[in-house]
Amino acid sequence: MKKDTFVKFVPKGSTALEEKFINYLMLDGKKTIARKIFAETLKIISKKVSNDPEKIFEQAIANIKPAMEIKPKRIGGAVYQVPHEVKPNRQTALAFRWILSSTRGKKGATMSQRLANELIDASNETGMSVKKKEDTHRMAQANKAFAHFARY
Repeated sequence: MKKDTFVKFVPKGSTALEEKFINYLMLDGKKTIARKIFAETLKIISKKVSNDPEKIFEQAIANIKPAMEIKPKRIGGAVYQVPHEVKPNRQTALAFRWILSSTRGKKGATMSQRLANELIDASNETGMSVKKKEDTHRMAQANKAFAHFARY
């Protein structure tokens, strides 16, 4: 039986998924700043939405996780975009990356406010990170004809 392999130590009152997200949020090894940003984000979410902020966070991640992605494969001088299923660890990594890239791309508010807005939007299946997931799925669907190249 395989447990979550990506977190060795989880502080009290926090889940493994939240700790992994904090590690992605962290820049230049400043983990305490990343923790403060995430805690402030959860406070903002609890003020804006009546639900539990941890559930909103988990729902947002679940809505962003992609099932399919495309990988370029060179066959006979031509490069084909071959659709592949995404493994669970990569799904969470892509979801985290897409959330943070969309929040870092916005301007005009603090990081915790931008992150809270993006997580609320993602839990409602709107927002830039959900659009990125849908675009990825659309590309995989469009290149379904090249799926037979996946075994080479």
